[in-house]
Amino acid sequence: MDVRELLQSASLLVPEAVATENDITVNDVWEYLAHDEWEVALGLLEELGDVRALPLAFWETLAEAAEQLWLPRSTAWCHWRCAEARNGVVRADLELRPASEARRTTPIDGAGVLRPMWDIGNRMPTGESAWNIAGLWVEGEPFLVPGGRATVRLVPFSPAQWEHVTPGMRIAMHEDRTVAGVAVVREVRLSADRTSGG
Repeated sequence: MDVRELLQSASLLVPEAVATENDITVNDVWEYLAHDEWEVALGLLEELGDVRALPLAFWETLAEAAEQLWLPRSTAWCHWRCAEARNGVVRADLELRPASEARRTTPIDGAGVLRPMWDIGNRMPTGESAWNIAGLWVEGEPFLVPGGRATVRLVPFSPAQWEHVTPGMRIAMHEDRTVAGVAVVREVRLSADRTSGG
């Protein structure tokens, strides 16, 4: 499919009643598509996808359209949302430790590159902490510097291991044995398919 067909296909997966805070609806997307404003249409569809959970097929189609438009950040975001649709998402406020107190001295790429370990309270049979891996996306920022704070989105690799995580819970981020940062959970939406373990 070409870009127009992909965007039209994704548009059909958005209910007509869905609207952004600025009253943008799928009808606005169709208006831009009629004038071959594909990049604008893609951006509006991404915004509509933030209003309400949409199916995996929606994000897969948008990812393909973003790739064809050579938009790397949008492509990464749509692939990230595919992962959220499959595994769920945990949103949290993360504060990284300053470079003087932690091993990390460089900024974290905000576009879902880092997959740190998280101490979310799980234990191994021996009683030691069992850390769980989750990808990390920094909301609204291209990166997060040591000592910085931001709202982040976490995609758990094993959603079933995160079922006990609730808003208000403090979880520790690790890139090695030391604590790299601490996050306070804001929201938890795990995938309905929680068959993965480990």
